[in-house]
Amino acid sequence: MMNWRKRREPMPQNLWMVLQTVYILAGSTILALSYNLFLLPNRIASGGLSGFATIVYEVAGMEPAVTMWVLNIPLFVAGILLLGGWTYGGKTLAGTLFLPFVIYITRHLDAGVDDPLLAAVFGGIGVGAGLGLVFRAAASTGGTGLLAQIIHKFSGVSLGACVFMMDGLIVTMSAFVFSIEYALYALIALFVTGKTIDIVQTGIGYAKVALIITQKEEEVRSVILNRVDRGVTYLPGEGGYTKDARPVLLCVVNRNEVSTLKHWVQSADHEAFVVVTDAAEVLGKGFKNEVAGYNNETS
Repeated sequence: MMNWRKRREPMPQNLWMVLQTVYILAGSTILALSYNLFLLPNRIASGGLSGFATIVYEVAGMEPAVTMWVLNIPLFVAGILLLGGWTYGGKTLAGTLFLPFVIYITRHLDAGVDDPLLAAVFGGIGVGAGLGLVFRAAASTGGTGLLAQIIHKFSGVSLGACVFMMDGLIVTMSAFVFSIEYALYALIALFVTGKTIDIVQTGIGYAKVALIITQKEEEVRSVILNRVDRGVTYLPGEGGYTKDARPVLLCVVNRNEVSTLKHWVQSADHEAFVVVTDAAEVLGKGFKNEVAGYNNETS
């Protein structure tokens, strides 16, 4: 039988704010170390303000931390005025100032990684992990993300398109300043960063969603409840061609329960149509119970 987990009380708001601060500071530190240890020494400008700072460092010799401070402060002020006021900017200020600070004080560290491909992969993982933690606190490290939000608000262009255009512009600039080869490494780092952010934000997809179309909904429902020991939701459906009733059962299971689910569904109705797909994140009884502003993970 399933071990239903006990729900905890919501985390007090002041404790949640402390946890958000820890996320911002820890995320910024991981990002800064990844930048100094992997990306900057190997001249990988993988988008964002840090990528632009890498290009400026190569062309003008200006410390990346100084470039970030010089550009981040006016961007932050613009964000306060144009986007969301101090409620929006309070947490962003921490990331905006703390990230360049850590980059500056760790600028002499050396990981000894001279392979650009390794640097792109591990630098991308570190930057993604750091940004993922910052995003979990509903904050930002400023930079081109703030600029993209401002452009999005006043131009009507989607936020994703704005971010893509800015990152693309920086990677293109790196191709001229460094080489096309280094620009390709930057694209690898950018891709790895995006995937790592997704993992930090939503987990690695241990849960699966099953949609079961069956004419024997009672039999299938029974085996899911009693044999698989999972909940099930009934969804009324209709055949697109025949217009006949096609009941649909929805069930969420852990990855290691998929085979069990398919076995019992097939035993109850060998003609059942089963679709199994990944669930990026599942909140609720038997899984994770976490909401912004709370930390109700079960134990």
